[in-house]
Amino acid sequence: MNLVLVVNAGSSSLKYQLLNMDDESVIAKGNCDRIGVGGHLSHKVPSKSYVLEQDCDFPTHTEAFEKLVEVLTTGEGKVVGSMSEISAVGHRIVQGAEIFDRACMVTEEVIDQIDGLSELAPVHNHPHALALRACSKVLPKGTPQVVVFDTAFHQTMPPKAFLFGLPYEDYKEYHVRKYGFHGTSHRFVSAALAEAMGKDIKDLKIVSCHLGNGSSITAVDGGKSVDTSMGFTPLDGILMGTRCGSVDPSAVTFVMQKHGFDPHQMSEYMNKKSGFLGLSGVGSDNRDIQNACLEGNERAILTSDILQYQIKKYIGAYAAAMNGLDAVLFTGGIGENSWEVREAVCENMEYFGIKIDKAYNKTIRGKLTKISTPDSKIEVWVVPTNEELLIARDTLAVIAESKK
Repeated sequence: MNLVLVVNAGSSSLKYQLLNMDDESVIAKGNCDRIGVGGHLSHKVPSKSYVLEQDCDFPTHTEAFEKLVEVLTTGEGKVVGSMSEISAVGHRIVQGAEIFDRACMVTEEVIDQIDGLSELAPVHNHPHALALRACSKVLPKGTPQVVVFDTAFHQTMPPKAFLFGLPYEDYKEYHVRKYGFHGTSHRFVSAALAEAMGKDIKDLKIVSCHLGNGSSITAVDGGKSVDTSMGFTPLDGILMGTRCGSVDPSAVTFVMQKHGFDPHQMSEYMNKKSGFLGLSGVGSDNRDIQNACLEGNERAILTSDILQYQIKKYIGAYAAAMNGLDAVLFTGGIGENSWEVREAVCENMEYFGIKIDKAYNKTIRGKLTKISTPDSKIEVWVVPTNEELLIARDTLAVIAESKK
């Protein structure tokens, strides 16, 4: 079997999937959580319907990787005899800035560069570097590793889309610009949509709506990202689970002054206490918001209205930016599963020629399908995302290229 281990490291977590790339099936998956503050393992083997939940001691990412190796190679959840059976490891990296515009092989220099970008993504990049070094310690020597960057897909944006109205020196000296995120997801679903439509992606103008606890919308023109809603960090753009999205900068400094916040406290306020949670007072999960809407909760209804309105505006803006629109796709936890959000976003879009089959839309959860009507000028689709699979594909492609 051609086995690829896909790793997604966070500040206190280590998610993983082991894929058999002969048929692109998932052999095992799980999460090492609460690293540095205790530790918990969740390990699943789909073919055996096997699930392991276990409290562990994970002082660092190294111990988490050692546990990952243990559960993959021993016990009831064993799927390989040893880690030498794994062909390669692919790592998801959030921030590649302007240094990395594509996936690449892991070297010490690359790890140092990823760590050096931590100022641009403090919650993610340093943990990524820790995980890369930890992985190198526990893997058999010579196992190839590849890094795939969330920001790489958006490196095709033109300066008119990624520059802010700050002095140009801030861009040149401090690299302040729009980077965009969820790039791996947007790249996967836009390609999957083109295949489902039976068209060459180079001939399509797509608005990709990745909606979840974190959300971003991307204009994909001819298979390339030309604009996206997330900015310098994943805080920008539309309303999210606990993130505020776009806010007038003067409102930020005003609220800082009123609360007596320092920059770190204000960042926490906007990233973890705002969004659905702060507006609704109900919670950060869209399912809870929708249930509260049914009960007549006014703040929940307002929160839902704001989200749907903002998505609708981005679709219109990106249609204008691309000088046309062939399809809109919904993906991510909310995009794939919330018929309510999809219906509300597509309502009153007849001017664009968007019409969806409301009855059919209500039946769709996590299924690749078209929900627009036959007479809709613009097709509307639900496209499940699979970032892990794309990372595994990229990993093998980079390794193959390195051998030429």
